[in-house]
Amino acid sequence: MADTSGRTSRPHSRARLLAAAVFLGAASASAPFLSPAFAQVFSFSNVRIEGNSRVDDATILSYAGIARGGEVSAGDLNDAYQRLSRSGLFETVELVPQGGTLLIKVTEYPFVNLINFEGNKILKDEDLAQAIKSQSRRAFSPSVAEADAAAIAEIYRVKGRLAATVTPKVIRRDGNRVDLVFEITEGKVVEIERLSFVGNRAFSDRRLRQVLETKQAGFLRAIIQRDSFVAERIEVDKQMLTDFYRSRGYIDFEVTDATAETTRERDASFVTFTVHEGLPYTIGKVTTVSEVEGIDAAEFIAVQKIRKGQTFNPAVIENNIARMENLALKKGLNFIRVDPRITRDDRGQAVDIEFAIVRGQRVFVERIDIEGNATTLDQVVRRQFRTVEGDPFNPREIRQSAERIRALGFFSDAQVNAQQGSGPDQVVVNVDVEEQPTGSLNFGLSYSVSSGTGFNISFSESNFLGRGQSLSLSLANTSDTQNSSFSFTEPSVLGRDLSFNVNGYYRTSDQEFALYNTRSLGFGFGIGFPVGEQSRLNLTYRVSADKIFDLQDDVLGDDPLTPEVETVSIRSPILRREEAQGELITSAIGYSYQFDNRITGLNPTSSYIFRFGQEIGGLGGDTKFLTTTALAVAETKVLNEEVTLRVAVEGGYIHGLSGQTTRVTDRFFAGGKIRGFEPKGIGPRDGTDLEDALGGNAFAVARFEADFPLGLPEEYGITGGAFLDVGSVWSLDDTAGLAGEVDDSFKPRVAVGLSLLWNTPMGPLRFNFSRALVKEDYDREQNFDLTVSTRF
Repeated sequence: MADTSGRTSRPHSRARLLAAAVFLGAASASAPFLSPAFAQVFSFSNVRIEGNSRVDDATILSYAGIARGGEVSAGDLNDAYQRLSRSGLFETVELVPQGGTLLIKVTEYPFVNLINFEGNKILKDEDLAQAIKSQSRRAFSPSVAEADAAAIAEIYRVKGRLAATVTPKVIRRDGNRVDLVFEITEGKVVEIERLSFVGNRAFSDRRLRQVLETKQAGFLRAIIQRDSFVAERIEVDKQMLTDFYRSRGYIDFEVTDATAETTRERDASFVTFTVHEGLPYTIGKVTTVSEVEGIDAAEFIAVQKIRKGQTFNPAVIENNIARMENLALKKGLNFIRVDPRITRDDRGQAVDIEFAIVRGQRVFVERIDIEGNATTLDQVVRRQFRTVEGDPFNPREIRQSAERIRALGFFSDAQVNAQQGSGPDQVVVNVDVEEQPTGSLNFGLSYSVSSGTGFNISFSESNFLGRGQSLSLSLANTSDTQNSSFSFTEPSVLGRDLSFNVNGYYRTSDQEFALYNTRSLGFGFGIGFPVGEQSRLNLTYRVSADKIFDLQDDVLGDDPLTPEVETVSIRSPILRREEAQGELITSAIGYSYQFDNRITGLNPTSSYIFRFGQEIGGLGGDTKFLTTTALAVAETKVLNEEVTLRVAVEGGYIHGLSGQTTRVTDRFFAGGKIRGFEPKGIGPRDGTDLEDALGGNAFAVARFEADFPLGLPEEYGITGGAFLDVGSVWSLDDTAGLAGEVDDSFKPRVAVGLSLLWNTPMGPLRFNFSRALVKEDYDREQNFDLTVSTRF
């Protein structure tokens, strides 16, 4: 510990201690010539204390542990000295025997007057103050100050600044006070200049870098934080690599070494992972046997979803075991376990699996203890367990419960362990969680060619009041639209997997691509519940008020041949008839079904989603209709998972009931569905020069896409894409237009294009360059589109 005053007190303390040691040593050395009582044992009838002002005599005596009149050995005096020194209260300590009196002389540590930080630019003083234990108006401790310096250096190390140094300085003040100053040299960030792999053949370095949490430094290094070197992150990366390979059939994969070399200047590092891939295995013969009398294995085979030739994936095995054990629970068969017995066929690169139904130990869950949840209520964690106190203990179910707790996103860490309970047949499940922030306040900017510039502000909380409920409020504004909304969701009604949602919105538009305004005010609620392992059903109700207004003829200017006559663009009479209806109230119920195979994550290279929904209006209100929509998306990775292929098919149809006709606010447009055209650029049109887009009662779109690398470093986040869109918007109830019958027939459009995707830290950017191959003369093309959404 440096002292800027130039004075040191340690040598003085050591000299006095040395003198005392010499005295005690001399007494010990003369032991053969003196009586034992005189040589090694002292007796003090009085203890005198000097030098203390803040610490009272009783406290010093309690630390010394020496009683008046008792026998005290040389070792006891040394122990008393050590206890007083370790108390952290005194800068110097002296124990001087003076006949029957023991003199204890102390010099108290000074009080800390101020604590300052100098040289820190990256971290604020307030953040550093929270990391140290030294405090103002408390006794100064050199050991605590040194520990504080180490703690500050550790914060910088975690942020990748390995060269950071922290030196505590002490400035003496009057009145036995000191100022404690931490002089900080932050140094440069130790960036990862290169992430490389040795031993990988099946997957390229580029693909493996996408798996890692650590990123290689690029030209956005000033913004990207994951390109700094953090030693602890290497272990996480090793596990992520292992999970990646194992899920693709490489059962022998292991990371044999992971090294990080830092340059002499300590401003850059090179990380190398040495891996052993092994060979990919598939699932061979699958059998199921029952070793429990009275249980038919055929019933358990029926619930399996595993087939021969499938890529071996531990998650697939776990999923099928869970299916069979859940069946046993439904049948009231307690303590039934399914053990996977694996036999390798190295020649055929296959794994034969035998699921053995066995009877497990009779062990019960005594209780579930939850710790660390300062905000989240116990019930939120408990409902992630399918097991309650008193149920048979199932280790696999406990592991799955732990995964569900982590998937909540409420905790930065969640550990679930089982230990012996009060008896040999009892188990206590301990849940230890660490809370993390779950709310966010976002401000953002957005831009697209179709909607122009805009801003948005939103608040979201996924663990409202610690109850696991979600609440969101948002306000978005662009040059064409204004949108305000709120939503509240209770994910577990009555403690079951039943969600309840209530939402509302207010929207207005003054659209560039439609010369009329709209206003919508709506409120709705719904419930959702699972109908399968990967499927969910939602039931909804909504009421809304919708209005079309400000549909006016547009004055284009004077006719150059006849200046006294103005040229006027006449709006569609179809739209005028719809505007004349005024504000209409809609009261509708609906349902939507969704199947998503990504929920289980059993196939890491392919996924698909299917959605189907219907809404019927007419439960009161002014409108009566039936709307049907469907969406199917399939995605797969090819060429060593470097190229992603995607196909999406989407369609919808709205049908007016009881002779009612639809309005432009109800019908479909192709905005965002078919690239290469303006948001309302295709479909039936009317008005002067076919200027007014009417939308359609039906639409259908097929989108084919491919995303691929461009050869740029992965950490730049820049990839390429190509697409082909085919679709149409058609069908009207009212076709009596300005110049006769409006053409509302099905006419497909085709557009192709290239995309540049840039995943920046400020938000994703997508540049679309497209060209329409099949179109109508009146269509409105859009050959370039840029979208950006930024949050800060």
